[in-house]
Amino acid sequence: MSRGLQRRRVLGGAVGLAAGAAAVAVGMPYGVSAAAARTGSDLVRWRRQSSRVTITRDDWGIPHVWGRTDADAVFGMMYAQAEDDFNRIERNYLVSLGRLAEAEGESAIWQDLRQRLFVDPEVLKREYAKSPAWLRKLMRAWADGLNYFLATHPEVRPRVITRFEPWMPLSFSEGSIGGDIERVPLTQLEAFYTSRTLPMTDDERGLLFREPSGSNGMAIAPSHTRDGHALLLINPHTSFFFRSEQHVTSGEGLNVYGAATWGQFFVYQGFNADTGWMHTSSGVDNVDEFAETIVTGADGRHSYRYGNALRPVTTRTVTLSYRTPDGGQAKRSFRTLATHHGPIVREADGKWIAFALMNRPVEALRQSFLRTKTRDYADYIEVADLRANSSNNTLFADSKGAIAFLVPQFMPIRDDRFDYRRPIDGSDPATDWRGLHSLASLPQAVNPTTGWAFNTNNWPWTAAGADSPDAADYPRYFDQAGENPRGPQATAVLTAQRPFTPEALIAAAFDPHLNVFARLVPQLVAAWDALPEGDRSKAELGGPVDRLRGWDHCWATDSIPTSLAVFWGEALWAAVAQAARESGMSMWDFLAERVTDSQRLTALTEATRRLVQDFGTWQVPWGEINRFQRNDGAIVQTFDDAKPSVPVPFTSATFGSLASFGARRWPGTRRYYGTSGNSFVAVVEFGPKLRAWAVTAGGASGHPDSPHFNDQAERYASGNLRPVYFYPEDLRGHIERRYRPGD
Repeated sequence: MSRGLQRRRVLGGAVGLAAGAAAVAVGMPYGVSAAAARTGSDLVRWRRQSSRVTITRDDWGIPHVWGRTDADAVFGMMYAQAEDDFNRIERNYLVSLGRLAEAEGESAIWQDLRQRLFVDPEVLKREYAKSPAWLRKLMRAWADGLNYFLATHPEVRPRVITRFEPWMPLSFSEGSIGGDIERVPLTQLEAFYTSRTLPMTDDERGLLFREPSGSNGMAIAPSHTRDGHALLLINPHTSFFFRSEQHVTSGEGLNVYGAATWGQFFVYQGFNADTGWMHTSSGVDNVDEFAETIVTGADGRHSYRYGNALRPVTTRTVTLSYRTPDGGQAKRSFRTLATHHGPIVREADGKWIAFALMNRPVEALRQSFLRTKTRDYADYIEVADLRANSSNNTLFADSKGAIAFLVPQFMPIRDDRFDYRRPIDGSDPATDWRGLHSLASLPQAVNPTTGWAFNTNNWPWTAAGADSPDAADYPRYFDQAGENPRGPQATAVLTAQRPFTPEALIAAAFDPHLNVFARLVPQLVAAWDALPEGDRSKAELGGPVDRLRGWDHCWATDSIPTSLAVFWGEALWAAVAQAARESGMSMWDFLAERVTDSQRLTALTEATRRLVQDFGTWQVPWGEINRFQRNDGAIVQTFDDAKPSVPVPFTSATFGSLASFGARRWPGTRRYYGTSGNSFVAVVEFGPKLRAWAVTAGGASGHPDSPHFNDQAERYASGNLRPVYFYPEDLRGHIERRYRPGD
């Protein structure tokens, strides 16, 4: 790390190792009330830190946090997040700490056990004590900001966590939704640790129609922009209301804007005045399953074969609490098993399956925060060399004109003779991970000659058009996602436009073309044309086919063909999901190449009948069906056709839509209501003075009584991004409130 960059990252006064260890030792145990946290010394310290923090709310309710030091800024950042949605902060930590069952009951016990196979609070406390002094200072400020919020808001009643402790951020050190650990199927984990046989659910087997999780990112070089400034599109596709839009600055050089996952003290997808980064869920293979050959001795102890030797299976007791129906707490203990490859998570074909993934919480948290203070591509890569990003590609742009596409930096080196897409023989030492790839050996596109780079959660081999990395130069494990429908669509909009302006990039992000239906609908029309005259389907489907025949394959709120196509696509998916999975083909290649005309027409019959059943006619404009609704602040809200909602023109990303809206019918509704897809959308221009535009799904506040609970819904649905107030002069005339935490 360069000396200059290191100096910029020294965050306030040093905190010695002994002090860090002491902070862990005196941390209050689980279950201590919020009132007990209000000791005189705590309150004095919190109020002193609050005096060094200012929170300015703009006219959209977005918090602009300033702190004298980076730690002060983190204190204010967490306080502001808690003001907006403490419930989501607490839930994220119940999940990451493996304590969700304490709030939601025994049904969550297997999710907690899965988490605790990899996350041990006692280990995290030791990791905290060994962390760099500057990082411990930030973690302490994180806990203090949340605890001060609880101390000053006695009306807020946590479900479980009444006091936050500084080591806890190490349990949630990346910002991605879900993450690597969720690849472990819960039914199989339960089956293994209860010695029962449980089939995988259709959802775990990939047979249910579901919105693809992921994101879009695009970076445009100055050579391809009108004003000679690099542009960046930030377009995460996540569960709605999963992140908080914030602007966080300090007297130590922090000045970052973007989306922070609730409960984290770094902006996960965003920008500062000089650099911007957009993370997209990656298809690289850096999570592996090892099939272990188990030998049980006469004493009942288990060993596993490794080469010519036997090694003992490691055991550890994990005790979990869960909420009982009467509101009390009960406990269950599990004797968990592991090999050097990782915890045992299931059994398959007589082998125990060990699960290997990145578990480097300190490095991950360092990388997640330090990237927010980088000043150019060289800085960013220096931070990336911590190699603790496992699940995300990155689209990057900076004020010097650099752009880049990068794959995750945590990439184990493996023997490419083996297919790591399925459980690999753990008894063969040749299958072991052999360290990490260097950054130089990873597929990437830095300042491509095409002038642009993108990712839509697809493979890296088309990231920059003709200047993309070549798959032949890399091991197979650098991609297991393949192409997806948004990939060719992104390429089409990027090659069609030059020069780009910020407005043109926003338009590209909301391009309405649905290339899946452009490929499949003509086959449906041809199948109808081939029917003999007098066929019943010929008459029944004539009207719908006529509307689809003349369609431009673009979504719109007033489009009847969009409604027909989406309902048809869903019906067709349900009919062939099992066969498509067994074929090994992508779903959309299977639909184009293996589906029969009879299946196509049957699915259209089902679709039109569903529309008639639900809406009285098959001629329903898409905006009458596809809606954005925010009724309450619950994490899983209740939808109601009788309540106000906003029409949304874009569809699921499944159909190739770059703008994504994952919606479906809910109990008691006819309309579709979205819960995932476009969430935070921003376009950034890195000129001598940064300019940016953004929109957040619904609004900045999680409180239904706030004017900022749903004030961005219309802009969200129409893609009408609002200007970002990045500089103090931008905020003038747009300030709703300015205050210190605790005021």
